[in-house]
Amino acid sequence: MANPIDRRYVTQAGAAAADIDVGLRQYMLKVYNYMTGGLVLTGVIAYFVANSPTILRAIYGTPLQWVVILAPLGFAMLFGFKIQSMRASTAQLLYWVFAAVMGLSLSFIFLAYTGASVARVFFITAGTFAGMSLYGYTTKRDLAAMGSFMFMGLIGIVLASLVNIFIASSALQFAISVIGVVVFVGLTAWDTQRIKEMYSASDTSEMGTKKAILGAFQLYLDFINLFVMLLQLMGNRR
Repeated sequence: MANPIDRRYVTQAGAAAADIDVGLRQYMLKVYNYMTGGLVLTGVIAYFVANSPTILRAIYGTPLQWVVILAPLGFAMLFGFKIQSMRASTAQLLYWVFAAVMGLSLSFIFLAYTGASVARVFFITAGTFAGMSLYGYTTKRDLAAMGSFMFMGLIGIVLASLVNIFIASSALQFAISVIGVVVFVGLTAWDTQRIKEMYSASDTSEMGTKKAILGAFQLYLDFINLFVMLLQLMGNRR
């Protein structure tokens, strides 16, 4: 006859695992909701600015354009270094402000590329991102080694992009875009796995919200960069 204590232990362990599974799904759903909200806000602002000649002249006809171009980098650094010491409400506000500023920075997309190609590349990006994020969420393989390699590739892309600002080589830009697609596809899977591993059933509401916002921020950057790289490769210029 089975020991009733053992049976009770198994039942309790199963219930705890089920609670964690439900909590993990809710946590990941919150991450994706924040990410999607940020993308929507960025897209709406970018489209609105691109169709407002007054705002375009105010931004891109003055030194303010450098503020708009460099502000997302500043926000990203602030977000990455300071989120642990922020309150959840402050982190949320900073995330939405960052997404809005990214909309200002990316408004040129609607001027440089046709609307049809922007829409087509967006859906290609969404499908690719969804597939790789699902892989990162479900795979049992540890993606840390791949992620480290992709991160080194990201550093190479940043350095090459800085160099290309001065030499303006179309061949180098093409190479950056191709490598960038590979890098951000890989980072999407790795970041998803890391975000999943950040979850803890014992997190307070405050900590859980901050982790969800940080995860959304990471996936948002993966999506935006993948979209821009694909657009440079496949987009039809005006």
